[in-house]
Amino acid sequence: MRRASAITAIVFGGFVFLGVSLLLARALTGQGVERTKVLEVLRAQARGDADAVLERLPACAREPACARTARDRVARLRRPGDVLILNYRPSVRLSLTRRAGSGRAAWRAGGGLPVVQCVRVRREGPLTGGGVELLALSNPIALDGSCH
Repeated sequence: MRRASAITAIVFGGFVFLGVSLLLARALTGQGVERTKVLEVLRAQARGDADAVLERLPACAREPACARTARDRVARLRRPGDVLILNYRPSVRLSLTRRAGSGRAAWRAGGGLPVVQCVRVRREGPLTGGGVELLALSNPIALDGSCH
C-alpha cells in the first residue's frame, strides 16, 4: 500500500512540476513575442507604410484621431535602410494574467540617428491566452526619456 501511494505522489508531483514549468515558459516567451511585434511595426513605420503600421495597431486604427496621428508620424519618421533595435525595455517583465504597459524602443534605420519611442502594449499571460497586442506608438521622445 505504501508503494502505491508513493508512486501516486511522485506522478502527481511530476504533473504539477510540468504544468508550472509550461506556464512559466509561456510567460517568459511573451517578451520575445512583444519585441518581434514592435520590430515589425517599426519597420513598417521606417518604410513609410502607414497602412501596415495601423494593421499592427488595431486599437489605434479604430480611433480616427489616433489613426490620423499615426499617419502623420509615419510620414515624419520615414527612414532609409534596415531597422535595428538598439535597446528595448518590455512593457511587462513577467505576467501570468492580462496586463497593459508601455515598452521603450530605441531604434535606428540605416546609418541614421537613433529614435526613441514608447509602445503601449497589452499582454496576455499564460492563464489568459498568452497573446500580445500593440495598442499605440508614441511620438519620439528624448534619447534618455522614460515611458512611465
